Parts: sequence; structure tokens; C-alpha cells
Amino acid sequence: MTVQLNPLSSSALQELRSNFDKREANRLAMNAVTSSGIDPVAHNYDRSRLLQHRFSVTVDNGKVTSQAHSGRCWLFSSLNVARFVARKALNIDTNSPSNPAGDFEFSQNYAMYYDKLERVNYFLQDMAALVRAGEPVDSQLMQFLLSDVMGDGGQWIMAMNLYKKYGAVPKQYFPETASSQNTSQMNSQLRSLLHQAVAHMVADPGSIEQIISDYTAAGHRILTIHLGTPPTAFDWEWTDKDGNFHRDGQITPQEFWQKYVSAGLEDYVCLIDDPRREHPKGKKIAIEHLGNVAGGDPTEYLNVPAQFMKDCARKIMTEQGLPVWFGADCHPMMDRKEGKWATDLFEYGRVYDVDFDLDKEQRVRFGESAMNHAMAFVGVDVADDGQTTNRWKVENSWGSDIADKGYFAMSDDWFTQYVYEVAVPKSMLPEEYRKAFDEPAIMLPAWDPMGALA
Repeated sequence: MTVQLNPLSSSALQELRSNFDKREANRLAMNAVTSSGIDPVAHNYDRSRLLQHRFSVTVDNGKVTSQAHSGRCWLFSSLNVARFVARKALNIDTNSPSNPAGDFEFSQNYAMYYDKLERVNYFLQDMAALVRAGEPVDSQLMQFLLSDVMGDGGQWIMAMNLYKKYGAVPKQYFPETASSQNTSQMNSQLRSLLHQAVAHMVADPGSIEQIISDYTAAGHRILTIHLGTPPTAFDWEWTDKDGNFHRDGQITPQEFWQKYVSAGLEDYVCLIDDPRREHPKGKKIAIEHLGNVAGGDPTEYLNVPAQFMKDCARKIMTEQGLPVWFGADCHPMMDRKEGKWATDLFEYGRVYDVDFDLDKEQRVRFGESAMNHAMAFVGVDVADDGQTTNRWKVENSWGSDIADKGYFAMSDDWFTQYVYEVAVPKSMLPEEYRKAFDEPAIMLPAWDPMGALA
């Protein structure tokens, strides 16, 4: 269909210029923004100073971690929750002498290595099934999967699939590498490899099994060259916070996970706030073709109101004393340097004389917002009624040089508008929500915004 597009005429342009000049505030805004940038000019001083880094409930999780130039926030945040559990089991504080770096931390490189290897297999198996079924290469599905392959993002359930299969190791046994801290070149090579594999599948469907085998081996070589060879066992010893030395002897990563983190986190489920009216609350949602470990648990969520997610997060911290993993759209209304989020932290509309009026549902529907970052709640400020939440303490994975030594403060209204997912114990859900997990999921296409990865 040919669409007639109206050009921007010289007279229309002249009218735009004239109208701009008529409003004195426009020139003041132009002078300020061209010199300083939009955020310093739009910054809401009163809102910022009132959003304090003080909380009535705090879960001490030590020094924040840094994902560097990578998109591994979902691994960092899930392992930050796991390290809190492990530190309690090991009786070590946040600055244990058992770790040369001065703080106990899990190896995110180890988790990423196996995530990437599993994703190579998952993608090849998934694409092979589509090729065999005759899916056209230029279909929306094929083109989306080809363009989306081998990013760094993920979900809580995908992380648990890795830990259940491969366990975890302390960071000193598989430290960071140049490529784990900056994944762009490694990902680019893996992406090219997998694109080539699919091209060969389409050209020679009779050789698909051999193609999968050959390209899985090639993916393994690339990953090992970039990230190193992960340990299959290690000698674990540590000194607890009371000064007592412990030696476990040789232990596998799977044994370490089961012994010091336990299966508790693996029994968590994911709650999501999909604000679109056609997706009812209390129903399970899943995304087609989304996963990392073939044969692992499917990536699915229960759609619930944002207030229910808040109640669960508050109870986990206040009653169980544990951090809470969550996913959000981190970019809107964020002061990265000061470590703050609030829905009115920047007054862009006043600077531009534009009313930005989309609600959460409209932002999702029209491509304005989706989950893109995972973190952990480690504190909350609860009002005297014991129920109302004022603000939230967030452990980020962007290093300790920003915010409050890397910890952010989030207003409660920002939670409502931009938090999309939390991971909670299934046992804390009411019966109707637990039963909903036994029902078939509403299947959404691969490109649906609820399939966005943190």
C-alpha cells in the first residue's frame, strides 16, 4: 500500500520558528539545555532532596558488585540474592577474610559461560525445529529470533535453570576476564556463528543434526577462548566471622550450591505486572521461544497487581530478612549519580512545554517502556501502619562509585509505574495464585514486551 506523506513546507517551518520565539521561556530553556544538558535543567530539586537514603528495614548485603560493560544484571542480581543466603550458611560477614578481594562474591563469569553455551544449543535446536517445519526465513518470527540472538539479558527462571544444572563457584575460582567485563566482541562473534549455522540449515536440511553438533562445538571453543575453562571442582576453605577456619575439601559447583545456598531459591516463582487489559490478573503468562536451558523450567510469570508485588517484597524483607530480586525499566526518571528514582524527579514537561501523559499500560503498548534491568531490593521504608511503603532500597550492580556506595533509593510511586517483575517463594502466595501456576499459560509471541530481558 502506497501512503501519501505530506512534506514539511517552508511556511510551516517558518511558523514553527515564529511560535518558538514568541515564548520567552523557550529561549531560556534553550540557553540552559545547550549549555548543561536536559537533566540538570529539568532536575526537580525539591523531590530529590526529599527522597532520602534512609529505610526502616535494611538487609545488609555488603559491597555492591559491578557488571562492567555487560548486560549480565540478571545474573549479578540473582547471585547477589544467593550470596546473602550463602554468607549466612557459611557464617561470614560482608568482609570475609576467606576472599582475597575482601568480600564474598559468586563468579558471574561462571554463570555467564554456561548461560551462553546453553543458549547456543537452545537457539540451534529451536531454529532447527522451525526450519524443519518450513518456517520462511523472512517471517516475522525468524527475523526476530535472528536479530535477538546472543544478548546478555535474562530472567530469574533462566538463572535458576543454570544454578540447578551447573551450581555456582566463589569468584576467586573463576574470575572475570576482559570479555566477561565487555561482552560486545564475544557476542558479535557468537552471533555471526549462529547466523551462519541457520543459513546452512536452510541450505541443507538433511544435515541439520551434524550442523548442530559442529556449531555447538564451535560455540564452546569461542566461549572458552574468551572466558576460560570453568572449574568442575575446587578446594573450598574459609574463615568465618568468629575467626574459625573451615576446610570442606574438594567440592563441585553443584555441591556448593546445594550445600550453601540450598534449593529454596529454586522454588521461587515470578510475578509480573502486565498492565494491558486483555491480559487478566491472576493468570499465567509465557513467551514463545524464550529460554536458555533446553529441558529447563519454562520462562513464565503470574500476572498480578503491582500492589501485590509490593506486599510480597515487603514481607520477604521484614519477615524473612532476605533480599528480593526484581526487574524494571531503569531508565525513566533516574538520577544515576545520586542513585534515585521517582516519577517526578525530572520536570521534562515544564522545560519543553509538553504534557507527557502516557500511563503504564500505554507505555507498554506503544513501545515506550519494558523491563530492561534486574536488581535486588535490600531495604524498604515502611510507615507506622506497617503496611504502607514510602521508598525502597535497591542493590544495583553498577559499582560503588555512584549513588550511596552503589545503593539506590526508589520512590514507591516509581515502583508502581516502572517495576514489572519480582521473584518470590511460591509458598507465600494465596491458594488461588498457587493454583494458577497449574493452569495453561497465555502464550505471547516472542516479540511481546513482556518477553523483554533484563
